[in-house]
Amino acid sequence: MFDKTFIKNKKMKESSKRWLIRQMKDPYVALAKKNGYRSRAAFKLLEINDKFKILEKNRIVIDLGSTPGGWSQIASSKCKKVIAVDLLPMDMISNVDFIMGNFLDESTIEYIKHQLNATKSNVILSDMAPSTCGIKSVDHVRIMTLIEEVFEFSKDFLEEGGDMVVKVFQGGTENSLLNELKKYFKKINHFKPKSSRKESVEMYLVARGFTPQT
Repeated sequence: MFDKTFIKNKKMKESSKRWLIRQMKDPYVALAKKNGYRSRAAFKLLEINDKFKILEKNRIVIDLGSTPGGWSQIASSKCKKVIAVDLLPMDMISNVDFIMGNFLDESTIEYIKHQLNATKSNVILSDMAPSTCGIKSVDHVRIMTLIEEVFEFSKDFLEEGGDMVVKVFQGGTENSLLNELKKYFKKINHFKPKSSRKESVEMYLVARGFTPQT
């Protein structure tokens, strides 16, 4: 999959070499290629779904931060419809309506509303993560802000009884945000898939049973 001679390139940065070596040794990278998945992240969603059963054939999914499309591939194979959003371009996937843009922008929101056609989604997925700087306190604030933005978005676009999955960092969710989420969802779980690298600080918050507040 990777040409090992690249690693001997003296002009290549050490960080890039480490990334290549990690990719070469990662069984999920090879397995993703074998199964035709666009990224190894597809296995994370498969594990989440195996445990929580969030993807069903009659459900509509919004995939935030979708590129390159690993999660959209899985969702589109199991659900009625997928609307995918990302700041970067994404190649077409069958049964997926994609828009390139910020999910908070009004133009993107209007596109999603048009695709939903006066309905709402049953599942909102977010494998997004902010750029990290290595300072835990700063990185924590950034991921919490992103989760809050996805949560606010979900309030407008989730059907009653719907589910939300968002990436978090180890240590889980702040108590204040967790308490707010509990007002809107019947069940909250933190879950780290086996396909998530052991050294990674990522895990996922799975919020089930959305209950709109009046």
